[in-house]
Amino acid sequence: MEKLKFNITIEASRETVWNILWDDKSYRQWTSIFNEGSYAVTDWKEGSKVLFLSPEGEGMLSTIAANKPYEFMSIEHLGTVKNGVEDLDSEEAKQWSGARENYTLKTVNGKTQLNIETDTIQEYKNYFMETWPKALEKVKALSENKV
Repeated sequence: MEKLKFNITIEASRETVWNILWDDKSYRQWTSIFNEGSYAVTDWKEGSKVLFLSPEGEGMLSTIAANKPYEFMSIEHLGTVKNGVEDLDSEEAKQWSGARENYTLKTVNGKTQLNIETDTIQEYKNYFMETWPKALEKVKALSENKV
């Protein structure tokens, strides 16, 4: 697995950016960059299960590994969801098992620095290198009320 890193500076408070990241309505907006209509089923609490799903019910089975409000969220992927069924045992599911997405928010000169570290498998590297920057621009636009 390879770790990818992305960051963006946003002219908004950490609280605003945090809420844009994890509120259902805005979450659906910024993650549409990855897959139109995608959404998450979770309460975002540490230790909680997360289903990251497409409109077709396909996606990832994950857990909230850490949640320090307005500072840090870590999501650990456990497997996949296919046809609405959680899968931990297939080869594809095992490829993603243990992969993390880490979101760190810091205040720098009155602005919020959002840093993303995400693990990926080789076949998705180019896709993520292209889409993560676009997704971060969407988070910035939503946070700065420019959408």
